[in-house]
Amino acid sequence: MPYWQNPGTMGWFGGVGMLVLMALVLAALVALVVVLVRRAPQPPAPGDAARRILDERFARGEIDQEEYERRRDALTRAS
Repeated sequence: MPYWQNPGTMGWFGGVGMLVLMALVLAALVALVVVLVRRAPQPPAPGDAARRILDERFARGEIDQEEYERRRDALTRAS
């Protein structure tokens, strides 16, 4: 009688095969979590908001080019 008809006789390879399969499933889950975390939107850096506001003020004409460049350089040095 062939051994595959009796589910209790998978032998040593059956246990190792099950461990390998579980390791592969676990590795796939970890890889999925890593990919999802890396794709999540990141909060903007604090300097980005200040630079955006400075750009908007310059675009509206509230500050001249000299003042814009001076403040932009100050923001760049602070970062």
